[in-house]
Amino acid sequence: MTEVVRRRPRSLAHHVVDTLAGRIREGALQPGAKLPTEAAIMEDFGVSRTVVREAISRLQAAGLVETRHGVGTFVVGLGEGSTFRIAPEQLETLQDVIAVLELRIGVETESAALAAVRRTPDNVEALRTALKAFASAVEEGRDAVGPDFQFHLEIARATGNPHFEQLMGTLGAPSIPRARLASLRAAGDEDPAAQREYLLRVNAEHESILDAIAARDSEAARAAMRTHLANSRERRRRAAMALQEQR
Repeated sequence: MTEVVRRRPRSLAHHVVDTLAGRIREGALQPGAKLPTEAAIMEDFGVSRTVVREAISRLQAAGLVETRHGVGTFVVGLGEGSTFRIAPEQLETLQDVIAVLELRIGVETESAALAAVRRTPDNVEALRTALKAFASAVEEGRDAVGPDFQFHLEIARATGNPHFEQLMGTLGAPSIPRARLASLRAAGDEDPAAQREYLLRVNAEHESILDAIAARDSEAARAAMRTHLANSRERRRRAAMALQEQR
């Protein structure tokens, strides 16, 4: 008897990303061109709005498109313009992830502080939207990497300094650490209940960052971001130690 394997939303998003990225690289979608609406992409691929938004987030992280709030999503190039890039093979181990988290701590603590000073009401609304999407994904047991990255990208945008946004776009969604790493699974960090508890803590940390930015409290925003990323780094360090003890 053949077992029917259902396609997961994550693989659907991957299909949408691959297809749209192919159109961009083949020239069917030129730099400056506006992507079809979410509704049009949903109809074209037969997927949900959640899948479309995750795919757009990944294309954005790859440097292929940018979203202009209230206007639409536009092609910006082939994703090869940046001289600084972290390749997928540079995020394969726990030590790789820890190294990227150290970089993010250095950059994003200041990003959060600047965002608190410079943010607009639209920036705050975009952060709230990303936070709600993250909470919904956790509640429904879906992959929360897309909205997690979007939250951090919106903070970079709120600085008003395009270099912060470009750097976050270069790091991309793969810089968001998750238990998909084989090394994390080996360390026993794949338990669904433990994952949910962890993501709920992450959500609470995100709320603290957003509250500080909304209140224009730069020191609180800096501290909340440092705590959030340092907690993530410490979790990976503990997993690395547990893995070492198993050998």
